[in-house]
Amino acid sequence: MKRIKAACICQTLHFMLKEDIAHDLAVRQVQEEVTHYKHTLERNHTLYKIIEETTQPDGSVIIQIIKQYNQSPVGDYLD
Repeated sequence: MKRIKAACICQTLHFMLKEDIAHDLAVRQVQEEVTHYKHTLERNHTLYKIIEETTQPDGSVIIQIIKQYNQSPVGDYLD
């Protein structure tokens, strides 16, 4: 029998601009999407650690994150 002692997932997310709208509006929407993503993690009680958050020259955002996998314990992954 096996049990998961600790589990996390490492992701690199690229919040990209929509091409069919004005640049300023697209940048604002990306910022709102990033904020919404973080609030969703907190609302769902998902443990996470943002390793790096970088705004690109075009206004898009890249986030490197380690987050809890399902509801598994995170062990020392987030230390």
